[in-house]
Amino acid sequence: RDVYKRQAYAIVFAPIAASFVFSFNSDRFPSIPLGEFSLEWYRLVAADPLVWEGLRNTLVVGVIVGVISTALGFGAAYTDYRYKFFGKQVYLALALLPPTIPVIILGLAMLAYLSRINLSGNALSVIISHVVVGAPVAMAIIRLGLSQMDPALEPAAWNLGASEWKTMRHVIIPFTKPAIFGALFITMAVSFDEFAVAWFVSGLNETMPVKVLGFLQGQVSPRINAIGTFVFVISMTLVILAQALLSGRDAAIGATSDAQE
Repeated sequence: RDVYKRQAYAIVFAPIAASFVFSFNSDRFPSIPLGEFSLEWYRLVAADPLVWEGLRNTLVVGVIVGVISTALGFGAAYTDYRYKFFGKQVYLALALLPPTIPVIILGLAMLAYLSRINLSGNALSVIISHVVVGAPVAMAIIRLGLSQMDPALEPAAWNLGASEWKTMRHVIIPFTKPAIFGALFITMAVSFDEFAVAWFVSGLNETMPVKVLGFLQGQVSPRINAIGTFVFVISMTLVILAQALLSGRDAAIGATSDAQE
């Protein structure tokens, strides 16, 4: 089984590794044997104002999407955790539906809707579209964190005189803080990488993945390898941070359980 896992990882990461290697290759076209080591393609990327514009749009949109998606995801996750009400299964199905919709269909639907309310073609339209995709992801991550909390903690805080808001502030949020920050980093990574929906609704406010798509349509340039390496490093950093936070929470819970036993 471990051999199969290693083979699967090799298949997934081989193209990324090749892109990373060729980004430092002096030859214009990827070929073996490699040419000399060069940073020329990174220098060209750094000197391109279109790349900096796309990076700025991506960072601004990613941070805003991460914050809004995490806030909405927390509210949805806590509603599912705490309350029982009629139609809850329908509520959960609708809340988790957007990531299951093909991105082309979702992009066309968002374009049609945002055009009707005169919001298509600007950064706000990208933020709204990415929040639709990111909020269910944040909800799933935070709901997993809430499921690890002792359900008696909230009633115990209420019995000691704490209001619902104080309980939320001093019990729920501190316990789920790793999941909250994990959801924040993951949704930022989702926004940073997503290009299909952004391509439909961004107009002239293109994010970095949309810029890369434009470069690919216009010409085959080694700059794509340099940009792709940069985007991959940022995305993986966010994912690793999220995984570290969530793994740390699981380890702490496991240690507490062992101590209680």
